[in-house]
Amino acid sequence: MSKELQLKAFERLLIIMDELREQCPWDKKQTLQTLRHLTIEETYELGDAILDNDLNEVKKELGDLLLHIVFYAKIGSETNDFDIADVCNEICDKLIHRHPHIYSDTVVKDEEEVKQNWEKLKLKEGKKSVLEGVPRSLPALVKASRIQDKVKGVGFDWEEPHQVWDKVQEELEELQAEVKVGDQDKIEAEFGDVLFSMINYARFLNVNPEDALERTNKKFIKRFQYLESKANELGKPLMDMTLAEMDVFWNEAKKQ
Repeated sequence: MSKELQLKAFERLLIIMDELREQCPWDKKQTLQTLRHLTIEETYELGDAILDNDLNEVKKELGDLLLHIVFYAKIGSETNDFDIADVCNEICDKLIHRHPHIYSDTVVKDEEEVKQNWEKLKLKEGKKSVLEGVPRSLPALVKASRIQDKVKGVGFDWEEPHQVWDKVQEELEELQAEVKVGDQDKIEAEFGDVLFSMINYARFLNVNPEDALERTNKKFIKRFQYLESKANELGKPLMDMTLAEMDVFWNEAKKQ
């Protein structure tokens, strides 16, 4: 599709947004605050579609997310704080500034140098910490991954994967020691350290821990629902089945 057609499609969305904001009772009432949780839900739905590799669903969810962006910009224009042009120009200016290897004379040898330059530029822009860019409301697992990625950008990192794995082993031993003592608060703290070190190890394996865990979640759900369907065929509630009986169907599910 040509740029002209793409721009025309975007203009159509902007016009529809204007009409909805003016005429629809529900759209009229929305604020930045009321849309926030809906935007988060839409982002997770997009994430699900990407993990499922359902490209048609990805297209639909991108549309939902784009609608939210246009909606926020419309609300911003009504208070004369910003509009969609400001949003677009802001990100364009940022991208140009953060890519001096494209728009200036900076030379980089690989993507790692690009990421390091990105963090250095952010600090020059006035940020006091490289961790300022990590949203406080991120889920803990995602937040841990972003924290580690951020500090890596300024050179605070392990050198070899085996060092990270040694750290995992060390944290596991500390967890087991606290489990034997039985102090629940310290057990929780050490368990957190184990998770943090495992997320760090995932980074060295080029594995996204969020995606990896969600794949396992989906796999478990599929197998458990197979177990439920087999129990239903037998007319026997799961709670009346022994673990040995359940294992038969669970192992069948693993072979599917």
